[in-house]
Amino acid sequence: TVLMCRGKAMQDFKGPDCRFVNFKKGEAVYVYYKLIGESTELWAGSVGSDFGYFPKDLLEINHNYSNEELELPTDVSLICY
Repeated sequence: TVLMCRGKAMQDFKGPDCRFVNFKKGEAVYVYYKLIGESTELWAGSVGSDFGYFPKDLLEINHNYSNEELELPTDVSLICY
């Protein structure tokens, strides 16, 4: 897994289920995957030790780590436990 970029949350976000990562405005969010296909508005990343999906529009990118973008088809999904 390649860390693509880091951003700052522009507002609070609470996901609808455990596949999503929750964050508060101002928190650092690390992006690992950008989803393609039907869910192009979602990215996958981490906040602290939590990992999950979040709407890309809520993130202000402030540092790029990799020019290589890793995109996943939207049929790849995280499993809730």
